[in-house]
Amino acid sequence: MNQNHNASPKIAIYPGSFDPITNGHIDIVERAAALFDQVIVALAANSAKTLLFDLEERRAMITEAVVHLHNVTVADTTGLMIEYAAQSHAIALIRGLRAISDFEYEFQMALMNRKLAPNILTVFLMPHDKYTYLNSSIIREVASFGGDVSQFVPPGVAKRLTAKFSNRR
Repeated sequence: MNQNHNASPKIAIYPGSFDPITNGHIDIVERAAALFDQVIVALAANSAKTLLFDLEERRAMITEAVVHLHNVTVADTTGLMIEYAAQSHAIALIRGLRAISDFEYEFQMALMNRKLAPNILTVFLMPHDKYTYLNSSIIREVASFGGDVSQFVPPGVAKRLTAKFSNRR
């Protein structure tokens, strides 16, 4: 492989609401960090979803969870993700695919993004199979009933979930 040391760094954006970040998300971040020079975990600031954690809490959890990855940063974003990617000089958007059910929506988004910014690729990464059933909604649901989610999320996230739901009971 020909290494051009004057080339721009290969930047990828991994967008999401991450409410909260799970071990499946971390697995995708780690995979992306191995493929790209820099990965920006782009935290959606204006999500239409009803969120359990506010922006600052989510940013803190993600930053703590990716501290071991030297080429990963966390940023807040608003507006179209493809526009943020272009402003960040990214060459790719990272999307995780857990199951076939994720594919149709992600495929439509990838095609729309390609129309809006043909020079930015969508890269689909699959998490390790032990994480394919995980999503933030399931984690919140289990935690809301006092279930132990420590094997599914980073330690700081488990602690925050326990605290958040013990205040609600």
